Amino acid sequence: MKRATRDWLKKAEADWLAALDLSRRRKLALPDQVCFHCEQCAEKYVKARLEEANVRIPRTHDLGELLKLALPYEPLWSALQPALQNLSNYAVAYRYPGHEASKAEVKTALMQCKAVRKEVRLSFGLKV
Repeated sequence: MKRATRDWLKKAEADWLAALDLSRRRKLALPDQVCFHCEQCAEKYVKARLEEANVRIPRTHDLGELLKLALPYEPLWSALQPALQNLSNYAVAYRYPGHEASKAEVKTALMQCKAVRKEVRLSFGLKV
């Protein structure tokens, strides 16, 4: 595995851990931040796969676009399309006033991120 790939994986895993830690807070809950870190985790995991495949990684938060680039290498990931499309919503909008993630959205974001994380890690032969 390339060093740059390992760097993407490390950053993705840090976002996963941040999302988990923030989701467990009882006081001063931060639902927007949980959803944002879920998006960031999924994005970085997909970008890690693109890096390993020597695909130029575009500067985008559009997980659907990133998935299209990854599908030639991981065709079974097409099943992740709905999850990735949903997670894309948390990249920008929820970081600014006017949007606030609900408890249901947090639960969904964590579930979808976990599914993406699992598939990517399996593709690298990493422990899930």
